[in-house]
Formats: sequence, structure tokens, C-alpha cells
Amino acid sequence: MARSSLKVLVTGAAGQIGYAIVPMIAKGVMLGPDQPVILHLLDIEPAAEALNGVKMELIDAAFPLLKGVIATTDPIEACMGVNIAVMVGGFPRKEGMERKDVMSKNVSIYKAQASALEKHAAEDCKVLVIANPANTNALILKEFAPSIPEKNITCLTRLDHNRALGLISESLDVQVSDVKNVIIWGNHSSTQYPDVNHATVRTSSGEKPVRELVSDDKWLNAEFITTVQQRGTAIIKARKLSSALSAASAACDHIRDWVLGTPEGTWVSMGVYSDGSYGIQPGLVYSFPVTCEKGKWSIVQGLKIDEFSRSKMDATAKELVEEKSLAYSCLN
Repeated sequence: MARSSLKVLVTGAAGQIGYAIVPMIAKGVMLGPDQPVILHLLDIEPAAEALNGVKMELIDAAFPLLKGVIATTDPIEACMGVNIAVMVGGFPRKEGMERKDVMSKNVSIYKAQASALEKHAAEDCKVLVIANPANTNALILKEFAPSIPEKNITCLTRLDHNRALGLISESLDVQVSDVKNVIIWGNHSSTQYPDVNHATVRTSSGEKPVRELVSDDKWLNAEFITTVQQRGTAIIKARKLSSALSAASAACDHIRDWVLGTPEGTWVSMGVYSDGSYGIQPGLVYSFPVTCEKGKWSIVQGLKIDEFSRSKMDATAKELVEEKSLAYSCLN
């Protein structure tokens, strides 16, 4: 029996990340190799022509799983009946812009998109926010789409999670697939805390803690953390453009694990609505370690947190509290 198609919305679809992610979704990277999809592509009026070019290319690629493409500048048409929404579109920070200016632009974008999703998306719609400030944009979206369950609104920290896995695998010269259970705590910003205290590596003599194998606490507590925190900036410097390929790949990983489940014994990092776990103020969208099963995520509980980690986790929470109040001041 043929599976019915899932409708996947990508906003900002004519942009860099959009261009990288749509072929991945159409190839089954996000939802599995036997899940047909219909792509709903949204962008702003000035990008309409480029968006149509993306649609032409999707048709030309003749993806067997792709059952239709809607390319539009109308948020209502774009959100109609969507099962998954990948919110890539946002206002990028330009030179000389204050954080508050970027925030107020994004607040108005996310307010408008939230109401379109709330009214027109499928009722079990899962939302992933990528556009920065991702955690706070997700919070705004939640605020203006009250009927979408808070468990269905998340933001992307999987990119940072994958960066941490990649760095560890490189430093130990092992396969990245053998490294697991790093954690990104907090904000998708330079205050995030990449934590390896619970991470392990699969070796020929069983699973070993990353700390034991790296055996360089100085590196793990300093350079490793800042490298993950600053990786986006380093890529912009090198490429003169922001990280699109790795962000698109991480977004596919995030949704795939959320929908299809995480492997036994493995957790991933997702920006989710805090319930007070690990002493993080409820009402923030904060990155936690989560496991996923049957389309639902749950925060991994009971991990030991040392003093070093505690201070880092609290610092990034503090930044999120400040961002939240900045966003709310833009609303008024």
C-alpha cells in the first residue's frame, strides 16, 4: 500500500539553506527513503523569480519521492495543510545593525508566520525554527500560534551537536558514527555550551568516555568549546557566506530523529520548550539532550552536572532570558 504524501513547508526557500535543503527532503534524507513528499516553498516577493527557478530545478531533478511543488510568496497558501514546517526565512543581521533591530524585524516576521501556521497547518504540524535568533524566534512563534502544542515547536541546535561530534571524531581520528551523546545546552549562539562529559566513543574494546580517550581536559574545557561556539563565524570568514550545507543536513537529522526516533541508547540536542529540567527556567526555548520515539521528544533526565557545566548552562540561560525580554519589548 502506497504511503500518503507528507506536506513539508520550507520558508526562505530561495535562500542558501533553502537551496541546500529542498533536494535533501525530495531525496528522502529527512523523512526516509519511502516517504513521498509535497514541498511547499515560501519566500518574499523580491525573491519570487529565484523561487520559481528552484521549483524548476526540483521538477528537472525528477525525484521519485517528490509528488508536487508549490512555490509561493503567500504565507497562507504556503502553510495550507502542512505536516512539517522548516522555518529558514528570517531577517539576517547586517553590518552596523544592533541586536534589537534584528530582533524587531524577526519578531514581526515570526508573528505573521505563526498566525498563518496556526490557522492553516495540519493540526499535528511539527515546526523547526532555523532562522536566528532561533531559540527566541521559536518562542515568538509559540506565543502567536497558541493552538500548536508547545511540544511541536523546536529550534535547531543539531548543527552545533554535529559540529561537536565532528570535532571529537577528528581529534581522535575515529569515525563520526562511533561518537555519540555530546550535548549542546542552551542558546544557538556563542554562549551555547557543548558538553562532552557524558559522550562516548565505540572502540574495539567497547564504549569508552570521550574525556578518557581525549585525555586533554584543558583542550576540552576551552578550545573545543570555543571552536564549536564560533564555527559559524569561521565558516562565514572562509566561505564569505554562512553555513548552508551543514545547516540543511542538520535540519534533516533533527526532523528525521524527531519523526522516526533516535537509536537506542543515543540522544541528540534539540532546542525545546523548557519544563524546568536541570534548573532551567520554564518558558524558555533551550537546547537539551533528548530522545525521540513515535514522533515525540523527551528530555534525558538524571545526568550528573558538575560545577563547570552548571556555570556554563546558567550563562547561556541568562542570555536567553535577556533575548526573551528584548523580543517582548519589540512586540509592544
